[in-house]
Amino acid sequence: MTMRWENWARTESAVPAEVVAPSSAGEVSAVVAAAAAAGRSVKAIGSGHSFSGIAVTEGLQLRPDRMTGVVRADAESGLVTVRAGTPLHRLNPLLAELGLALEILGDIDRQTVAGALTTGTHGSGDRFGILATQVRELEMVLADGSIVTCSATQRPDLFAAARVSLGALGVITTVTLQCVPLFALRGLDRPQPLDETLDSLDELVSAHDHFEFFWFPHTATALTRRFTRLPADAELRPLGRVARTVEDRLLADYAFEGLLRLGARRPATVPGITRLATRLTGTRDVTDLAHRVFASPRNVRFREGEYAIPRDAVVAVLRELRRWVDTHDEAISFPFEVRFAAADDIWLSPAHERDVAYIAFHQYHRMPHERWFEVCEDVLGAAGGRPHWGKMHRLGAAELAEAYPRFTDFTALRAQVDPARTFANPYLDRVLGPVGVHTGGAR
Repeated sequence: MTMRWENWARTESAVPAEVVAPSSAGEVSAVVAAAAAAGRSVKAIGSGHSFSGIAVTEGLQLRPDRMTGVVRADAESGLVTVRAGTPLHRLNPLLAELGLALEILGDIDRQTVAGALTTGTHGSGDRFGILATQVRELEMVLADGSIVTCSATQRPDLFAAARVSLGALGVITTVTLQCVPLFALRGLDRPQPLDETLDSLDELVSAHDHFEFFWFPHTATALTRRFTRLPADAELRPLGRVARTVEDRLLADYAFEGLLRLGARRPATVPGITRLATRLTGTRDVTDLAHRVFASPRNVRFREGEYAIPRDAVVAVLRELRRWVDTHDEAISFPFEVRFAAADDIWLSPAHERDVAYIAFHQYHRMPHERWFEVCEDVLGAAGGRPHWGKMHRLGAAELAEAYPRFTDFTALRAQVDPARTFANPYLDRVLGPVGVHTGGAR
């Protein structure tokens, strides 16, 4: 009997018929081939940090626990091959020991390498792409059990699709990443008026290597984060243990959780709670190795959706959402998060062929989110937004085909490499359509 699986956010769960933890591509190949022959679905999972149903299966679940670690590394070229189940928070120190780092990271580091790539995980910086743009080669197991390698020159169409594949094309077993020399970041967190932030947003984004900000609805303050890249041998001024305990654990976790529980019971208190949370967030100035600055702990549970919109639409969209909050009585207890990424050529990347601003919207998990998320999706969708594959959204294949120029190319490739739907699940059927059915959007 297998155990019930659920994701971190507790938005999705499943009881797979069988759970296997392979340790090599050969073992993955054997398991996938046997499952396909028996007509059983297969789903490789990561760390469960997706809010969507992308990892759900009632068939065979492949766990990443034994597919971890560095396979080979070339410090001179920066090319590092890692097993796909390696969590980012374990990979980063291994790279640092080699004098290397990932060029950019997201704001959490609990995901596995394959999970982060598969869902289109990103950081923030208008000169930097999503994490998948750092990939130079993938080893994958396809539905027939074959082990294949793809890159820009070897099976280039598979490479263009598989870097953000939603798990629909096969099981990624190893990833070759283009790393950069180890570097430090100075991170300056500072509140400032929201209107001032929006009025000067272009300058703020272009003036810093990485810029992002949070904004709690019901407040008029943006909590800005400005990162400057420094040499690895720069003087480090990390956040001390006591300060980290007080700020990240006592205030950000325990105190905030307590306030949100009150807000869930008494929604009328939520605007006051968000204003208090904003006032308690002061200036913080730290310098540390980059991976210790990019990522922050996330221990208070929430629901999340996120859309990538055209870069030049972000200010108008945020002002429209602010007007809605100010004219309605919806209690919204979690902030927006606004980040930026450069255009890329990956078929299902939300940043495909355009510079984007990512706008993430949230709600505390004990509070209703449906009405608020519907409003956010309406506004962001009208601006030409594309949803993050690992976050909650309502769109189906017909709408997504209109948003992605290479959507039909992706679904045609999916039909070619997985004709029997071995890697399908209800989420993929909704967002991609059934295998073999293609919906508009080709070019």
